[in-house]
Amino acid sequence: MTAIITLETIKLLLKKIDVVNAITTGFIAYSNGNTVVPPVAELLFNSPPGDVHIKYGYIKDDAYYVVKIASGFYENSKLGLPSSQGMMVLFNQQTGQTTAVLLDEGHLTDVRTAAAGAVAATYFAPSKIKAIGIIGTGIQAKLQLQYLQKVMDCKQVWVWGRTNKNVQKFKEELGGYFNINIAKNPREVAANCNLIVTTTPSATALLDADDIQPGTHITAVGSDTSDKQELAGSILQKADLIIADSIEQSKSRGEIYQALSQGFISNKAIVELGLAIQNKKLQRQHNDQISVVDLTGVAVQDIMIATSVYQNYKLDRL
Repeated sequence: MTAIITLETIKLLLKKIDVVNAITTGFIAYSNGNTVVPPVAELLFNSPPGDVHIKYGYIKDDAYYVVKIASGFYENSKLGLPSSQGMMVLFNQQTGQTTAVLLDEGHLTDVRTAAAGAVAATYFAPSKIKAIGIIGTGIQAKLQLQYLQKVMDCKQVWVWGRTNKNVQKFKEELGGYFNINIAKNPREVAANCNLIVTTTPSATALLDADDIQPGTHITAVGSDTSDKQELAGSILQKADLIIADSIEQSKSRGEIYQALSQGFISNKAIVELGLAIQNKKLQRQHNDQISVVDLTGVAVQDIMIATSVYQNYKLDRL
């Protein structure tokens, strides 16, 4: 019988899972060629603005394959709804039978993306973080900050958002745990931070090369389609390390795609995250380097988190 797992149950199960470790394992499997991950299918909407991503695949010789549907509708806040929605479905890799439907409402996508940000910081952030900069104020902005605490201990935060209302809400929700400073613009975030996470659906660059200090690490999360861009291509041109979660996907979406299209960088400058995790020579070597990790979101992350949730769901029922 197909298991139907609700969001409430999923949130309880996630407390038992080391998501950062699971996502790290997934990136390694992906870069080592041990997965089958077809190109992303997507639907783009203009009125209201939104996008739907369908990501799917499997780890070779594993028990399941996974199909994930996740959407971002960026005016949902006007309706009192989260911007992220969706579900994940597990199928038996041997028979094709539906094993489980995870009614996560986009939560697992948000969590696995935040966990990937923690993975990126583990291998590319400078050894001493003076402050964390967050560009954006939505669900992903908050989760990125929270998941970074799993791999570092920095409570100094600078945040910028498009509206004062959203920034104030961000500060109210997280200010009890972090020392949150509100920036007037993205440049002020970059001036005060050497670890920056960008989480907006912006179609125009929010940061330029001149804004970035030596030694800064940037995790770029928001640009996951061909028409989004948070970082000027000149930032990647200036960077010492350019990392893609998927080199294949970076050919059609994300900050790397934009920088390649505009002639700021070449393909030879890009390293894949799963390979860098396994090779210290591909990681940060000193604290003056500028690094950019471009996270467009890879189906192997969905495979790892969905499988982990289902396995723990089964254990709870033994």
